[in-house]
Amino acid sequence: MSEKEKKVEQKISWKGWVALIILVIAFSGVLQKNPGPLAALDFANLNGQFGTIYENINFKGAGGVGAREGFAFTLTLIPTVMLALGFINVAESLGALKAAEKLFRPLLKPLLGIPGIAGLAFVSTFTSSDVGAVMTKDLVEKGEITDDERTIFVSYQYAASAVITNTFTCGAPLLPMALLPVGIIIVLEMIVKILGANIVRFILNSKAKKNRLGGKEYGTAK
Repeated sequence: MSEKEKKVEQKISWKGWVALIILVIAFSGVLQKNPGPLAALDFANLNGQFGTIYENINFKGAGGVGAREGFAFTLTLIPTVMLALGFINVAESLGALKAAEKLFRPLLKPLLGIPGIAGLAFVSTFTSSDVGAVMTKDLVEKGEITDDERTIFVSYQYAASAVITNTFTCGAPLLPMALLPVGIIIVLEMIVKILGANIVRFILNSKAKKNRLGGKEYGTAK
């Protein structure tokens, strides 16, 4: 372990661990259907929903098409992203990202080849593709992950995005006809996501190796 990593671990306080645990629970969706007060810890429940103007139609309306429909849909994403970024900024100030780096490093480094600090974004992608995308962008802008690591992570996120939420919403009509239990279906989706990300990882590593070898050959010839 490098001196930098040791310093990071030494600075993690109990506040950081508590903030990390709360965020992982909130973004994982495990309490979304909880009948008790613990449901208030779930991100989707806190995000809530828009009120209806007529029957089941909210301000976005129904039957829209084109750029205007796309713009109206974008407006519905703003509260979700704002709430998620607010959570992340507060948790980061308490040291949650440093705790995430330590906790998720043994999992994400061998599994996807990305640093543990992407752990919160990794968990958030279970229930929201938008939050995961925004958090990944934030990690890149802060220099926490490289461009290649972002490419691998995005390839993981893109396949079966928001795997838990979309399986129970978009795939809900097909679930009664499925031969396998819902839990097995989600596990298979996760396996395919990880497999796809590692194919991209292999391609990037091969390309980087060729570039290094090409550079050495060029240097020798020169």
